Amino acid sequence: MTDSRALQGVRVLDLTRVLAGPFCGQILGDLGAEVIKIERPGAGDDGRMYGFSQLKDKDGKATRESAFYLTANRNKKSVTVNISKPEGQALIRRMAAECDVLIENYKVGNLKRYGLDYDSLKAVNPGLIYCSITGYGQTGPMAERPGYDGLFQTTGGLMAVTGHPDGSPGAGPLKAGPSLVDVFTGHNAAIAVLGALNQRHVTGKGQYIDVALLDCSIAMVSHIMQDYLVSGVAPPRLGNGGNGGGPADLINCADGIIYVSAGTDEHWRLLCELMQRPDLFADPRFDTNPKRGRNRNELVAIIIDWSKHWRTADLLASLDKLGVPAARYNSLPEVWEDEQVQHRKLKVTIPHPVSGQVSLIASPLAFMSGSPMQYAAPPTIGQHTDEVLQSLLAMPSEEIARLHESGIV
Repeated sequence: MTDSRALQGVRVLDLTRVLAGPFCGQILGDLGAEVIKIERPGAGDDGRMYGFSQLKDKDGKATRESAFYLTANRNKKSVTVNISKPEGQALIRRMAAECDVLIENYKVGNLKRYGLDYDSLKAVNPGLIYCSITGYGQTGPMAERPGYDGLFQTTGGLMAVTGHPDGSPGAGPLKAGPSLVDVFTGHNAAIAVLGALNQRHVTGKGQYIDVALLDCSIAMVSHIMQDYLVSGVAPPRLGNGGNGGGPADLINCADGIIYVSAGTDEHWRLLCELMQRPDLFADPRFDTNPKRGRNRNELVAIIIDWSKHWRTADLLASLDKLGVPAARYNSLPEVWEDEQVQHRKLKVTIPHPVSGQVSLIASPLAFMSGSPMQYAAPPTIGQHTDEVLQSLLAMPSEEIARLHESGIV
């Protein structure tokens, strides 16, 4: 069971688009915060037009609800506001006065032009926690540049350690498939907001948070970057090989592929036992973890020559019985057929106002007590505009109608 009410009573104003910022808002919404997503009238979040697939309506026609948008915007309310107009800016200031958190990912300085920067909004809400998410941060020679995930996989070192080893077929830097820097940045921003909320309990004051994709991209390289800082030598790209204990790599079976991670000497001994090759454990090429790392290509070739005669299910069962970590390689369709994935209910299907229903990736935030995680479908553009203006700002219906007519909302 998961507790979706951990942030009950917290209200978030989400002025973000595309992925990193919306991911932050979605995490807060999953935890029970009321998240009010501000979108441009007519156009909406840029992410609605990203990706390769669009949700289909009940008649099978493509809609503007892209799969890209759906991944980061559940548990939010969509309100359209034209913030380029003074009246729209005034609406945002009024909403910010009623919110605990504001998250935004505009280019540095853009919101200051509209009087929606932290210093301006702090004047109307001293307790406001204001989180800016940008490519390069609020300061420095590159602060005003726009930035997207691929740029930071390139700049921050992630591509330097991802891809096939030099000298092998297809060698060279390789971008990870998912937008990992965006997702990691969204998670870090959410953590920073949670920390600021807790600090506000002590001080009673809000604060400004500066989160940058560049900073997060370097942090993502983690222990591999730390290896460089300690040794002064850049570790090589290892393809599918592990960069900790080993042997750790993909190995081929007669009917599929598995990943084996014999990361300790004991795991390696047990694998040698299963292979009926106790000589390998004492082999001077492989008798320590560093040696197995240096001679990984030779070692993996020996293992594959043995594993190719096994059926995947039989080898996994044997490795599991010995306690050697291993996992089946799954294509995307096979992920959802995995019995553990199904047991953990990692796909949720919920009602959607356009398509009737939509399947989403479940939140990984699992609490062991409390109410079940609640899922509201990612909203359509402006779905909650009237509702929020009435409930949050006590705005009469006549005034809301005028705002619609004038293009402010």
